[in-house]
Amino acid sequence: MSFSDLPQPLAEALVARGYEAPTAVQAAVLEPQAQGRDLIVSAQTGSGKTVAFGLAMAGELLDGAALPRPGAPLALVIAPTRELALQVSRELVWLYDKAGGRIATCVGGMDPSKERRALSHGAHIVVGTPGRLRDHLERGALDLSALRVAVLDEADEMLDMGFREDLEQILDASPQERRTLLFSATMPKPIVALAKRYQRDALRISTVGEERGHGDIAYQALAVAPPDIEHAVINLLRLHEADTAMLFCATRENVRHLHATLIERGFGAVALSGEHSQNERNAALQALRDRRARVCVATDVAARGIDLPSLSLVIHVELPRDAETLQHRSGRTGRAGKKGTAVLVVPFQRRRRVEMMLRGARISAEWIDPPTPEQIRAQDRERLLDTLLQPVDVDEEDQAIAARLLAQRSPEEIAAALVRAHRAALPEPEELVGSSGPQERTREPRGGFDGSAWFRIDVGRRHNADPRWILPLLCRRGHITKAEVGAIRIQPNETHFEVAGGVAQRFASAWHRSADKGDPESNIALEPLQGGPVREAPRKTYKPRPHGKPNASGRRPGRAR
Repeated sequence: MSFSDLPQPLAEALVARGYEAPTAVQAAVLEPQAQGRDLIVSAQTGSGKTVAFGLAMAGELLDGAALPRPGAPLALVIAPTRELALQVSRELVWLYDKAGGRIATCVGGMDPSKERRALSHGAHIVVGTPGRLRDHLERGALDLSALRVAVLDEADEMLDMGFREDLEQILDASPQERRTLLFSATMPKPIVALAKRYQRDALRISTVGEERGHGDIAYQALAVAPPDIEHAVINLLRLHEADTAMLFCATRENVRHLHATLIERGFGAVALSGEHSQNERNAALQALRDRRARVCVATDVAARGIDLPSLSLVIHVELPRDAETLQHRSGRTGRAGKKGTAVLVVPFQRRRRVEMMLRGARISAEWIDPPTPEQIRAQDRERLLDTLLQPVDVDEEDQAIAARLLAQRSPEEIAAALVRAHRAALPEPEELVGSSGPQERTREPRGGFDGSAWFRIDVGRRHNADPRWILPLLCRRGHITKAEVGAIRIQPNETHFEVAGGVAQRFASAWHRSADKGDPESNIALEPLQGGPVREAPRKTYKPRPHGKPNASGRRPGRAR
């Protein structure tokens, strides 16, 4: 399908914007069976769904090739966040510009008196957030009596954010014969219930997994010890050196902590969470757009509606709760044909859960080792050479300074100073505690451990125990160094390990003292192992039973009664 069948003003706007053919979701809403019907659309972020519902509502708005005189709104678009509402408004402005469309925006954080004046002057389409739209409705500034189309964008997120009552009041105040277009990346039960109440004979459209933009995302996963998570994130940022990177955390407290860590290390970073005011959010987004900051640390809700064209790296610092959240987070990158990378930082003990989630989402992820300082420095050298060998334009002042430098220093000294200046701006990579240990299940005894003490903890192979996880755990909880840990022997249900004799008592005291009820690893029980470790018994092997003919007694040869 092409855009040639659309009303002329919309077709011209799309051509001027560089559109050649509709995306999957845009083509689906333009099919004959979708015309004039209520729609339930599942489409990922970055799939072109804003233009899709802009095209879908054209039949109800346009009278031939033009819009009527602006008055009470004909279409209403509801979005969960201010950023998403403003983004939708910008898209609809250029889409309906040649048709003479007037778009009014009503969102939290803006001057409500200006919004009321804009509504009083008339509008064809109103775009807003649920709370602000409800406020204008209750004050009589928003008249929905002429409404022909209502669009709920990111409906699942609006319900998660507690806007059910606002949505119901807005929809109840609009004409029952209106069209209702419901766009949602996921379809949980509350969304299905909302659709049954406010839609009639809705057509179900799903383009999840069909969008070309999401095929441009390379998924990676790396398993690390929990104490190494922040260091792994720093090394990932340094390895990729992305123009813009987004880091996802689960809570605003973790956003605050990780943001402070990155600032301390010298990264240009901003934070977005529920505790930030609208002015702070605006300043953070502007810093990302003009490249004063290159890293954004955010919660899922705070990142809704953010569109950053230069975003090429997404890091899941804390694991998403399900496959849908994973895809929605990752969909922030890999848009408009550009390549993107999404990396999951996985605690060792949660690897199997992540593998199941990836299989459920039909995502093929490459499991990689955490980047090492050596790998990062090698990448730095290559990037630095590429940067310094790029052709540059110089003026007379630059040439004069270069001549003075050459008069006082050799070319080699000047080049070394230039390299040093570039390197000084780069944060140092981190050493991961669990990355340099052995990779096998058992860490064998080492010299210098005469008179050592043995302990046991109640996690083993069935709990995904691994020396790369166990060793940092012992050091962190027991306040000892790697050099003070000897052999580690992992059994099916428990792990035995050796601690240098001089620190054994201090280790046991620190372990019990450092227990934190909020730490998922604090419930691991520690006990002294009397008499030293017990070697795991070798697995029994059985010879195949013979299958001879039965003898006179009716038994087969070699089979005991």
